[in-house]
Amino acid sequence: MTGAAQPIRALIVDDEPMARASIRVLLGADPEIAVVGECATGGDAVSAIAALAPELVFLDVQLPRMTGFDVLAAVGERRRFAVVFVTAYDSYALAAFDAQAEDYVLKPFDDDRFQRAVERAKQRIRHTRQGDLAGEPAQTGPGPAPAGSAPERCERIAIRHGARTVFIALSDIDWIEAADYYATLHVGGAAHLVRQTLAELEANLDPRRFVRVHRKAIVNIDRIREIHPLFRGDCTLVLSDGTQVRLSRTRRAEFERLFGTAT
Repeated sequence: MTGAAQPIRALIVDDEPMARASIRVLLGADPEIAVVGECATGGDAVSAIAALAPELVFLDVQLPRMTGFDVLAAVGERRRFAVVFVTAYDSYALAAFDAQAEDYVLKPFDDDRFQRAVERAKQRIRHTRQGDLAGEPAQTGPGPAPAGSAPERCERIAIRHGARTVFIALSDIDWIEAADYYATLHVGGAAHLVRQTLAELEANLDPRRFVRVHRKAIVNIDRIREIHPLFRGDCTLVLSDGTQVRLSRTRRAEFERLFGTAT
């Protein structure tokens, strides 16, 4: 349970009555969530958010007179809730990702897919509530960061596969390989090409979890199993799945500082 007391307050925003009813039924089976309202238009959603202060909003993209993104823009810095987009349109997934949505669920969806989205949102809300108890400012949505603090890092990467968009959790990435002006994410034996350079990806990765080990490689430090010295100061890193990635001598000092030891 998310705290012994209050359930998570959820708002459903969709112009289709059947869609709202379906979401309400699915949420009704979750004792951690209480649906506090439903809206069929963007304008009503903005008003309901102000009045009901939901912690979780299930938001359609295409709404009468406003889009779901217009709703978030209207709320602006007052946004203190997690968002799960639930829509029939797959073309807005990247925009939803940029808006820091917790998930993007395509209609029609099955119960398992919806439940995964709910669990992801609940994790974020638990984190927010813990911050509130510790006296930290609530920051479920994208508000201004405290002065001097590091910017919040996104925990997923959106990858286009034809008409689909797949979200890859950063924690699932084993290592990243440069491919000219692109990069390849190696995830559990699968390879995903992304339209970003290695330098662009590195700028958005947590340096405590990912380390640049070579001009053309970044490694998830949790995947490193062994280190084998080579000639002239280079090393070979052996990952959990047996993959070997070279640690160059120019990156070795940084690597040693990260682990607090000499290789």
